[in-house]
Amino acid sequence: MSTPAFSTTQEYEDAVTGWWRTGVSRIRPGEILLRGYPVEQLIGEVSFVDTIWLMLRGDLPELGQRRLLEAALVSAVDHGPQAPSIAAARMSATCGVGLNNAVATGVNLLGDVHGGAGQQCMELLAELGETGADLDEAAEKVVADHRASGARIPGFGHRFHPRDPRRDPLVSMVEQAVADGDVPGWALRAGTALERALARGRSRPVPMNIDGATAIVYSELGFPPELGRGLFVLARSVGVLSHAWEEKSSGTRIKGPIPRPLLPDYNGPEPRDLRGGGSA
Repeated sequence: MSTPAFSTTQEYEDAVTGWWRTGVSRIRPGEILLRGYPVEQLIGEVSFVDTIWLMLRGDLPELGQRRLLEAALVSAVDHGPQAPSIAAARMSATCGVGLNNAVATGVNLLGDVHGGAGQQCMELLAELGETGADLDEAAEKVVADHRASGARIPGFGHRFHPRDPRRDPLVSMVEQAVADGDVPGWALRAGTALERALARGRSRPVPMNIDGATAIVYSELGFPPELGRGLFVLARSVGVLSHAWEEKSSGTRIKGPIPRPLLPDYNGPEPRDLRGGGSA
């Protein structure tokens, strides 16, 4: 592999300093700029949610944008130790690892199945929003296609809650933001059309869950789907940290997935003796 030739020292220096070129921050002796703002001006003046928006989007949010982003982040902070990411963080915290390792263990379980439905729902909302057809008809087709293939509609229904208590306040906030002109409303219309299509012909509705509600919020705010998952991970990290710290502070050692007096069911062969005469 050939190495690039530099005709001048300046070209070489530019190549080196440009290796990690970034528009996010500038760090120099005595200076920290975040998206152009001196950090000393941000400290005490803007919220953490403002700073998240600033770092991801390049500027500070409007009031309506801030309120929606904060609400979505708060809603996804925790869902108890029955959530695999939380359980894994708690178990690892009893195994002598550092708090950072326990948090990383939990966060690393947030994948396509556990933690990815919000991103998947955002992608589905975007597809619906781009159809140009009647939303209710398009939603009916999406539901029919998913049912025919046996696939789930991401962001709807919940294994634990008959109706996710986080759905209504988030949807209401988006409705108000649409009325105030803070967001366009296309994702809200697509999401509620899916909800109606899922409920049609059923004795019990299938309301959207936290993933569906936050997918609407993040879509309305203009975040791409992959960043929607990133924001969920950011929010859930707070719960992961809280549970890991609580478990670590308890002093319990090597806490497994079920209480010690209980043992997992076994469905393998009955006890057998290697010396008992196997096949020749």
